Amino acid sequence: MPKLVGMKTLELVFFDAGGGHRSAANALCEVVRCERRPWEMRMTNLQELLDDMDVFRKITDIRLQDLYNLMLRSGWTLGSPALMKGMHGVIRLYHRTQVKLLAKHWRERGSDMVVSVIPNFNRALFQAMQRTIPGAPLVTILTDMADYPPHFWIERQLQYLICGTERAYNQAMRLGHSPERVFRTSGMILNPKFYEPVTVDRGPDRIALGLDPERPTALIMFGGEGSAAMLRIAHLLDASGLDVQAIAICGKNKKLEAAMRERPWRIGMHVVGFTREVPRFMRLSDFFIGKPGPGSISEAVAMGLPVIIERNRWTLPQERYNADWVEEQGVGISLRRFRLQIVGAVEQMLDTERRCEFVRRVNGQKNRAVFEIPGILQRILGSV
Repeated sequence: MPKLVGMKTLELVFFDAGGGHRSAANALCEVVRCERRPWEMRMTNLQELLDDMDVFRKITDIRLQDLYNLMLRSGWTLGSPALMKGMHGVIRLYHRTQVKLLAKHWRERGSDMVVSVIPNFNRALFQAMQRTIPGAPLVTILTDMADYPPHFWIERQLQYLICGTERAYNQAMRLGHSPERVFRTSGMILNPKFYEPVTVDRGPDRIALGLDPERPTALIMFGGEGSAAMLRIAHLLDASGLDVQAIAICGKNKKLEAAMRERPWRIGMHVVGFTREVPRFMRLSDFFIGKPGPGSISEAVAMGLPVIIERNRWTLPQERYNADWVEEQGVGISLRRFRLQIVGAVEQMLDTERRCEFVRRVNGQKNRAVFEIPGILQRILGSV
């Protein structure tokens, strides 16, 4: 379809490391489409633009984004701050090549605005844009609750930033960004489906899943790639004697899904692989157990679930503040070790009075970020 006269092209730059970046870009595109804004939304996977210089692929025969996802699935996250420093060293080493490849892309296609939902590469994006489309603004939407400086999300350059927490906003201010170029939203980007009504009849719907209609239910989920930690948590709950049952969403992790299905559980256990019905399963649950990812936490809170998460040396450095946020907001429990503390944390969630207090604080969170951001982008377009 030819581009309409006066229509602006907004290019969303993402990659598939972890899944949250593409999800944020898709969610934003969906809202823009529903609002009928006069924009052409172009999705660009940065991995594909930079494949020719992916040093990780040359060494391991695995793309950088796939290497990251393998690390998540396998739980190989101990020492991730050191790995982050090594990755930043490689990125700096190949910075000029990145800028050259990106500049070639924009010389061929152009854009009226570039919206980045990725960390690590915003300096290269900005410098390539200055060479080829200097009049187009760069907008970075942080899809983490806070930056992990230096050179992760927020760079010292003349661009726009959209932050979902007070912590991230203050980090941008401390780095010298102008208040006119930093925007604060009410939370993280979520798929619009998390705002749609979800009709469930808990009793019959739980029975249909093979669960007890009245028993407190945990939702265990570790992102789209799943995690072996889910199996360990399920074993601990199974041996605990607690009056609890669980829905376990394994995502794309087929090995984990098979292992969860093979086990003869004492507690009620409904195992799910990859599904687009996460909101429905959340409505059938009473609380969430999972990794401290910004998307997982925000989805659970949006659906009214208190959370139990873990923060320790295995936690990805950019996700460590998320656990602090959970405690600060009173929307759940942050543990040092699932292995030692998950049973005690679930006991707290089974205490009706305690869980009601968590739910009250959860319901006080009003995250409308995905609906706020198109208006922010419109304001930026109108100011350049």
